[in-house]
Amino acid sequence: MPLCIGVAVASGVPAELGIISGVIGGLVVGAVRGSTLQVSGPAAGLAALVAETVAEVGVAMLGVIVLFAGLLQIVLGLVRLGRMFQAISVAVVQGMLAGIGVPLMFSQAYPMADAKAPGTPIENMAGIPGLLADILTDPQAMIATLLGVVTIVLSFVWKKVPGPAGKIPAALVAVGIGMVVAALPGVDVKTLQVGNLLASVQVPGAEQFARLADGAVITAILTFTVIASAESLFTAAAVDRMHSGPRTRYNTELIAQGAGNTVAGILGALPVTAVVARSSANVQAGAKTRLSRTLHGLWLLAFALLLPQVLALIPISVLAGVLVHSGWKLFGPAEFPKMWRQDKGEFAVMTMTTLVIVATALLEGVLFGLAAGIVLAALRMSQTVVRRDVEEDTAKVVMAGNATFLRLPKVIEALEAAAASGKPRIRLDLTGVTHLDHACRSQVEEFTAQQRGLGLRVELLMPGEAKPAVTGAGPVGEGPAPEPLPRRPVAAATAGEPAEAVEPVETAAPSPWPTADAEWFYLDTRPLPEERASHSPFVG
Repeated sequence: MPLCIGVAVASGVPAELGIISGVIGGLVVGAVRGSTLQVSGPAAGLAALVAETVAEVGVAMLGVIVLFAGLLQIVLGLVRLGRMFQAISVAVVQGMLAGIGVPLMFSQAYPMADAKAPGTPIENMAGIPGLLADILTDPQAMIATLLGVVTIVLSFVWKKVPGPAGKIPAALVAVGIGMVVAALPGVDVKTLQVGNLLASVQVPGAEQFARLADGAVITAILTFTVIASAESLFTAAAVDRMHSGPRTRYNTELIAQGAGNTVAGILGALPVTAVVARSSANVQAGAKTRLSRTLHGLWLLAFALLLPQVLALIPISVLAGVLVHSGWKLFGPAEFPKMWRQDKGEFAVMTMTTLVIVATALLEGVLFGLAAGIVLAALRMSQTVVRRDVEEDTAKVVMAGNATFLRLPKVIEALEAAAASGKPRIRLDLTGVTHLDHACRSQVEEFTAQQRGLGLRVELLMPGEAKPAVTGAGPVGEGPAPEPLPRRPVAAATAGEPAEAVEPVETAAPSPWPTADAEWFYLDTRPLPEERASHSPFVG
């Protein structure tokens, strides 16, 4: 309940909408056989995105955006693209979560002091010194801030409390303390205002649907779809590691999330995603079946309908403290040094994704991170080793690894060096290349044709070939290359019989590998010079 309300407040919408989304997450998403123990509801990770969207297009358009995001999720699940989201780089995902967590912490620092955040993440960060100065001069702001700080501390340490008390959610304990303090004489902190749930429902009308052609609305729909789907399915993978029960059916779970968002959109509520905090609490409480997911929604509905006066006593600063703790967990500062030790390239992708999200917006940061991850993967997959050598009358170029267009300048440099050597023969050995893309293949073939046209003998051994393809003229002044010699018959002998007593027998089919009687033109198998002997032929 505190998390649902806190997310709604942070999203800039009425608190009732957060409760409605929490109920939908339990009753609608929980009823579908996707995940066993994963619990869904309004997510802190989408709070900043929702707040930005509401500020741009208005609260009335939120329902249309969430509705069509849910329909897209259902379509993605039906065409079995649920596992596609698992192909996203872990560095991009962690960078996305960190990029969500940092702005969330700074934006909720202001409600912790009963103040209003300036606006963008950069503005919120820049305004912290001024906020601290205001807190020190206002006793009521100081009380509110202390309640928020106590909430954050409890969120970190309460799980270490021994006995049954440790199983009570820390946020619930913090809410109880905050309500008691807020009721004391002389304390005047802002508290939550919760109205009628049915009255807060805003079903989209024709006017809202008419704005579907708006570019900002289309962008918001796609952003909500991608982020909500990724967060839900990554949470499912994390929750599956917490228990030994049935595993998540990813496509079914994506359909379930889509159904939840479709209903939430019709009611004009917040988007629904799976949430690690709720799900881990569900597992730790000993849940074993999908019934726990449904009961989550029922309990939220009961509390909202039966105890609205109690909810009105909750201090806003306590809810902000709950979200600051959620933002810290999303940020995950320990993940950055861990990623640095494991993979510095992925660390760079993770850091850049976080910084771009903080500096611009969530969608731009995620797209940048995906692009950076793809570039990093392409560079690592295109590891081409090129070795050049000149001996007597032959210029040699040996290539190994993955030859793609990213390494084309290196390949061209080696070919031009072989041509500039002035030798009458050029040998290109590409048998060590595991992948040769169209760009590199075309460059090698064009170079070969060009040099043969100039009268040079070019030996070209391509990947997968048994022997070099040697065509074209011989050295300047010589005639065409000699015809290959006829194959020798292979004799078979039985044990104890002299070889000459056996009739020669032709082989039934040529071997795919070079044999003793194969013809090799200008195939130089001599060892390398002494100064190169200690080096691997695949180290350039």
